[in-house]
Amino acid sequence: MSAQHGGHSSLLRMIATVIARLLMLAALIGVLARLVPSRFSDIPYLPVLVSGTPWFALAAAIALLLGLLSKRWATALIALLCLCTQVWWQYPFFSSSTALPSAADTATSSTPDTGDAYARVMTANVYKGRADAQSIVDLVKSERVEVLALQETTDAFVRKLDAAGIGDYLPYSKVASSDKTYGNGIWSATQLTSTVNDQINSSASYMPAGTVAFPGASTSIRFVSVHTTSPTSGEWAQWKRSLTELQTFREHADINTKYVLMGDFNATYDHGPFRDFLGKRFSDAARESGDGFTMTWPANRAHIPPLVSIDHIVVDQGIAAGNMKVVRIPGSDHAALLATIALH
Repeated sequence: MSAQHGGHSSLLRMIATVIARLLMLAALIGVLARLVPSRFSDIPYLPVLVSGTPWFALAAAIALLLGLLSKRWATALIALLCLCTQVWWQYPFFSSSTALPSAADTATSSTPDTGDAYARVMTANVYKGRADAQSIVDLVKSERVEVLALQETTDAFVRKLDAAGIGDYLPYSKVASSDKTYGNGIWSATQLTSTVNDQINSSASYMPAGTVAFPGASTSIRFVSVHTTSPTSGEWAQWKRSLTELQTFREHADINTKYVLMGDFNATYDHGPFRDFLGKRFSDAARESGDGFTMTWPANRAHIPPLVSIDHIVVDQGIAAGNMKVVRIPGSDHAALLATIALH
């Protein structure tokens, strides 16, 4: 009886050891992938691997537990180091660095006041015009959105958006397309000025922009709808190039102009080129707010939650962000991302 019990224990320990080592190896690969310098970030499939960085923390935690249970101390130690590294990287998403003033909640809790220093903003990739336009308009209304950025629009989709009543809430817009098929756009509750088809001079797509006045802060914000190249087979170099172009824009952007860039960046904060773009001037609203992960893709699979955070609201210095929210849009493979912004 005891021999049989000992055999079962040995088998369970062996299974735990195998699983622990496999998960430890996965966690280690995840950490090392994230540490690859930006100049090598277009190595095939590396961007895809890095996009899953937060999930490797889960692998490390399970590997640590199984390593301890099976008394595989080396495995447990490496798993612990990987877990600590991941916590160091991801903790800021759960700890606010700049809290919104209480007045921001009040200002965006009823009918939007376009004369104050606060605004509810939203971005969504509409999946080549397949998203349900009425759902977007309904969300704009319920969330009291003042500025909306959409990506992968089509002429037919924009007509559906108009028919759904977007003009009742956001009557001003700028939509542009580099290939006459799919475009990006900005919609606003107040006048858009100094509009351009492409603020970034991007090789990926036109990224239209317009300036919105914020009388309550005696200043304006220039909003940009962003859509970079997706990191897919054969497009690795172009993916990196499109993010590098954002960095070039940041390096030459007028320091006297406040920017908010919203859209599908096809990169997470863990991607080196995205962090290079942010530099010391821009901040990822999700990381600044401390509201946790804002995973937006894929959002069109019934039994699978969104797994990666590739849609972002990026804010300039002097702009705080919070009250982040992710909402699925019927018909789209991306969830919408919302935030409240406040000018300091």
